Amino acid sequence: MRPSGSPGELERRRFRALALLEEGLGPVDVAQRLGVNRRSVRRWKSAARQKGAGALRAQPASGRPARLTRGQRRILERALLRGAEAAGFPTALWTCPRVAQWIEQRFGIVYHPDHVCRLLHGLGFSPQKPARRAVERDEEAIATWVKQQWPALKKSGAPEGLAGVSG
Repeated sequence: MRPSGSPGELERRRFRALALLEEGLGPVDVAQRLGVNRRSVRRWKSAARQKGAGALRAQPASGRPARLTRGQRRILERALLRGAEAAGFPTALWTCPRVAQWIEQRFGIVYHPDHVCRLLHGLGFSPQKPARRAVERDEEAIATWVKQQWPALKKSGAPEGLAGVSG
């Protein structure tokens, strides 16, 4: 499992371990001070001895490079925030297939819909289920009822027509 911290922080920790070893501390003591495993300290010491201190430098992250550039991800994020209807879809709901379709149309980059969720999580989005509300719903009437009638019902302890009825 990868240790927590940015590559720069991890590199500083390795160099701090090397400095403590050069001060005469043993690998076990260094490991306790830095909160790492003693085997890691020994591995760092061996790498520095064999290949020099440069062997402890942070390495670039492996893996496939991102298909969308940073600028393209910002454009995507703004489009997502504007809504699917603004992007030309018939409803306001963004789905992974819709996002994949939009990316392909806009940038010419093909994403499989099943993998779009990783991209969206990287942008800080999470799956949301839209609240289903009746078209006839009257928000003002609901707010008025909550302000005027609900307190009276709450004080009486039972809704009108149900007083004295036992379950």
